[in-house]
Amino acid sequence: MATVEVSTVILPRTPRGAFSNEPFTDFSRHENVHAMRGALVRVGDLLGHEYPLIIGGERIRTRGKIESRNPARPAQIVGIHQKAGAEHADPAVDAALRAFEKWRFVPAETRAALLLHAAEIIRGRKLDFCAWLTYEVGKNWAEADADVGETIDFLEFYAREALRLARATPPIQYPGERDELLYIPLGVGAVISPWNFPFAIMAGMTSAAIVAGDTVVLKPSSESPTIAALFVEVLEEAGMPPGVVNFCPGSGATFGNAIVEHPRTRFVAFTGSKEVGLGIHQQAAKVQPGQVWIKRTILEMGGKDSIIVAADADCDAALDGVVASAFGFSGQKCSACSRVIVEDAIYSEFVERLRARVESLTVGDPAKNSSLGPVVSEAAMRTILDYIETGKREGRLLAGGSAVETHEKGYYIAPTVIADVAPTARIAQEEIFGPVLAVIRARDLDHALAIANNTEFGLTGAVYSTDRMSLDRARREFHVGNLYFNRKCTGAMVGAHPFGGFNMSGTDSKAGGPDYLYLFTQAKSVAEKLR
Repeated sequence: MATVEVSTVILPRTPRGAFSNEPFTDFSRHENVHAMRGALVRVGDLLGHEYPLIIGGERIRTRGKIESRNPARPAQIVGIHQKAGAEHADPAVDAALRAFEKWRFVPAETRAALLLHAAEIIRGRKLDFCAWLTYEVGKNWAEADADVGETIDFLEFYAREALRLARATPPIQYPGERDELLYIPLGVGAVISPWNFPFAIMAGMTSAAIVAGDTVVLKPSSESPTIAALFVEVLEEAGMPPGVVNFCPGSGATFGNAIVEHPRTRFVAFTGSKEVGLGIHQQAAKVQPGQVWIKRTILEMGGKDSIIVAADADCDAALDGVVASAFGFSGQKCSACSRVIVEDAIYSEFVERLRARVESLTVGDPAKNSSLGPVVSEAAMRTILDYIETGKREGRLLAGGSAVETHEKGYYIAPTVIADVAPTARIAQEEIFGPVLAVIRARDLDHALAIANNTEFGLTGAVYSTDRMSLDRARREFHVGNLYFNRKCTGAMVGAHPFGGFNMSGTDSKAGGPDYLYLFTQAKSVAEKLR
């Protein structure tokens, strides 16, 4: 067995009690508002710093650069990053493989302690991380706080899950034997993370892998590499040995493809678009020369999510849930409500009240905590505006429908609602990933459920109804991985709502649930005959 060399900074830490979700920050309290404004000032003074690649602990600079910019103020550079190319794939995988030969033998208690220490560090700097999210991807204060809180939750939850797996036993002990069931790590994994939850999803996939004993080549989105760089710094501060996580922002077409196809990459954890996810799945399925395993893919690929509002629903609660689900973070969530399906009996009233509610939303700089901030990039804004023009032809524009001009030339789009949309219209079928909501009329619950299930996706959904029989039927027939009753369809909580979807929404990996770490391990049965 290789000698294990782990930084002495990883101090013994055990979870304090049962897991509980990190509480949200109450920004109605003056002291929290004051503290958040202070964090924005502190972090604002740090913008524009240059960050290296980190491969095997070595800091590397490249000729090509990635500039992360504030989507609310595109002239403002948040961070400058090195651009990993295909030539960096071998060094990154080699470094991860060398680290794996030691890290896989580190006790689960020590690996869990690393995550718990990282959670403590992040919790102590919570509002500063919120400020980074506001600057880098345009999250308002509540959305940023939820992202940071979920990051802490993943670290705390997966640390406990690793300890549970370390205590696993076979269902029975066969007479005359000592039987064991060991969940051992897979090897080197590629983690390819998205920009919309650049802290929580990136940290969740990465921490699940390393607490299971794997090592990682981390390729964050080019829209949000700074928060990933800061997370790797936290892991190093918490005592992570060199090479366990290798930080390599770069192009998906070059570096991304190279690590997915690499014969020594054992698994790929990806969150992003359906098109890219399917490409990764296809690439990973091809066995490369020298590869001796079937490569595993853990994919979360988006959705076209619906909320059904039944005729007997609490209309006020439904309006709250639909607006929050459709326009939180400008609709840039795979779980966002992009279709609301309303029963005919209340359709006209609901649509009019929805219009008034949406028109009351504010659009502006997320640093000032507006309801909606910018979309992530100019390219995203153009795509969303094209969909809005399509929607104007496919339905009746109820609210929004255009870009919002600002002095700073941010990428703002007014929250847009298009009514009277056919269930098969483009804006009712294709993922838009922006502040655009299609309203669809249904005759009754039968019709509503048929519409809700008529897309290629199956991620989240919700039903507002006061009728228990209707809810029970939706529980059986609404084909999504995360279904909610009488609440919004966004905001899955770690532990309570394991997250992942069906069909083209991905491999239903159930992040934040008791099954997730199994995806980063393999079960080894050991039987010893007793004398």
